[in-house]
Amino acid sequence: MSHLKKNPALSLMEIPAGYLNIMGYVDESEVNGPGSRAVVWVQGCLRECSGCFNPASWSFETNQLISVDSLVSKILSHPRNEGVTFSGGEPFWQAPALAAVARRVKAAGKNVMSFTGFCVEELQSKYAPAGAMDLLNQLDILIDGPYVQSLAIHSPTSLVSSSNQRVHIFNPTLQQRLTWASDQVEIHVMRDGSRIVTGYQGTAFPE
Repeated sequence: MSHLKKNPALSLMEIPAGYLNIMGYVDESEVNGPGSRAVVWVQGCLRECSGCFNPASWSFETNQLISVDSLVSKILSHPRNEGVTFSGGEPFWQAPALAAVARRVKAAGKNVMSFTGFCVEELQSKYAPAGAMDLLNQLDILIDGPYVQSLAIHSPTSLVSSSNQRVHIFNPTLQQRLTWASDQVEIHVMRDGSRIVTGYQGTAFPE
């Protein structure tokens, strides 16, 4: 029996204003950007890349709805969070709400980073997802480009997972803080006993 995929545009329209549809969240990660930081995995991606670390994030069906206000409060309530990283899924499909989060996090003195399967040139074009430039303008660091399994990098010094991806530093104060590596793995044990494994070959889906 086959199942028709729901139109992503319809699913995005069902997200209430001021909310995000996310797949996962952790605090105090040290493998998803500079320092200790919160990580938000959004729900929904059209690419379905071979070897994707988070295939559970592909569906645009509602997973966890969280308000911008609640997400900002979560990020700022942990003093060790130096910033937040947006991952996925594809963050730029929910760019307007993430831009709102980013503005408030930056106003509190934190930094903001994002991964994306788009190239920065696509995000700057008229064909970009709604709100893409607004989010792009809030970022301190962007890693762009889809994961390509045939170009995978297994290195303790690489900031990216496949060689086609690029690191864009928009905030020069972070230039000397590019210390994470794409092959690091981190395990977070949640209060309910589930685990979130993140980093290269990791997943944001609780085990």
